[in-house]
Amino acid sequence: MVIPDRKSKVHKRVFSASHFKLFVWSVAVGFVILAAVIVDYISLLSQSIENKRLHAENSELRSQFQVVEGKLNSLENALDRIKTFSTKLKLITAVNDPDRGLNLAMGPLSRSRAEAEELGENDAERTPASQLVDEPVFKPKSLQDLSNGELAREEDHDYTKLSIRIDQVTKQSALREQGVLELWELLQDRSALLAATPSSKPTQGWYTSRFGYRLSPHTDKPMMHEGLDIAAAPGTPVHTTADGIVTFAGYDAGYGKLIIIDHGYGVETRYGHNSQINVAYGQKLRHGDVIGAVGNTGRSTGPHVHYEVRVNGQPIDPLNYILEE
Repeated sequence: MVIPDRKSKVHKRVFSASHFKLFVWSVAVGFVILAAVIVDYISLLSQSIENKRLHAENSELRSQFQVVEGKLNSLENALDRIKTFSTKLKLITAVNDPDRGLNLAMGPLSRSRAEAEELGENDAERTPASQLVDEPVFKPKSLQDLSNGELAREEDHDYTKLSIRIDQVTKQSALREQGVLELWELLQDRSALLAATPSSKPTQGWYTSRFGYRLSPHTDKPMMHEGLDIAAAPGTPVHTTADGIVTFAGYDAGYGKLIIIDHGYGVETRYGHNSQINVAYGQKLRHGDVIGAVGNTGRSTGPHVHYEVRVNGQPIDPLNYILEE
């Protein structure tokens, strides 16, 4: 019965017991369904928040992976430079060969042989890359799938390759360090030999013609270029590339104002086309002394230094004896 508080008609409804029970059950089922919907919504909302967090973490991990990979690339490049430097140093100082003249005349070692000697191991003794995968420096944890509320899966081989590279670089860096220390100990006993070995550029400039056959700028015919041309502004200082004694300082029809320095051990260097000569015959020089200035004298097409390295009278590629290259 519905009884109003004013003088209105009283409303009366009569329900049977079965209808009342049906109503109560309907209300109960409705509450259960509503509770299930609320719980499911809360669960989805929580999973969405977790997915966003994991997605941000995934992005951060990718960024960190790229940083590590970039640093590893830099380390590999540095190791390559160290290998090239030590290989050149061994070549020009004949650390592994008592016949220095023959070693210099042969030119640089092949990459495979140089690498094997630098690492101090044969190809047959090297650990296969497949075995390095079994014991990597770190084993990256697999990232999961975002669709299941977890981190997105990266390609496993990217992390595996990075792990292999880190293992290889770690091994190579230890071998490089050992090789360089041994080289340093050997060179300490050969200080005179090292000081008399050409090892730098005679002047600061850019290469315009390298060692080897080329078309002559004067005859347009193939001709052997027995040195290295380094162009620079006129008057730029020219330095000796090693200790030695001046055996010629004067004018030559082809070289122009020419300086020849004897470094001993059958090695001499030549510096041509100078604008001026600052040394005299018989003068003793130390590595880095100023001996002249860049010019355009003799058979020259522009201001530059023609630099030669000769071993027992035979011209050798000067780039082999410029360590900063």
